[in-house]
Amino acid sequence: MTETHATTILAVRKNGLVALAGDGQVTLGQTMIMKQAARKVRRLHQGKILAGFAGATADAFTLFEIFEDKLKEVRGDMRRAAVEMTREWRRDKYLRKLEAMLLLADEEHTLVLSGTGDVIEPDDGVAAIGSGGPYALAAARALARHSTLDAESIACEAMRIAAEICVYTNDRLTLETLPPAGDNADN
Repeated sequence: MTETHATTILAVRKNGLVALAGDGQVTLGQTMIMKQAARKVRRLHQGKILAGFAGATADAFTLFEIFEDKLKEVRGDMRRAAVEMTREWRRDKYLRKLEAMLLLADEEHTLVLSGTGDVIEPDDGVAAIGSGGPYALAAARALARHSTLDAESIACEAMRIAAEICVYTNDRLTLETLPPAGDNADN
């Protein structure tokens, strides 16, 4: 997979709830923080799919547009849209140059997409991308296995831990959940 700097995106699935969290830091090169509260996590397809990106912002927005078009073509089937988009991403000469990764989640699946053709669904419902991804992933897995915290709390705490370790990650989080906050989850 492509190594991506300057962000951390984390998905946690536990007891019927999915949480997708992203930090807010935008870094220019390796030495300057340009923004503290960027929004790298969003809802797609009438709020039914959570999506986060790591990498170049313009490239990620291009990928979001393509993914949303694919979602419309396949009537909202996230897995099928992801495979179709990744196939196009890998084959197209222009798209191959895009430097971003996506982390997607719906009520059933969590997927990591890359320009090298990867569409990966984690075994344990926890996935992360970006430079702080390995730190957030390790923290989230430990919390999921050894605590009674819910998905939202695990995501927030794991992201805080990643922010303490990764210089490209901060603790200004954007958090989205499925079902959305206020809905009755089967916890």
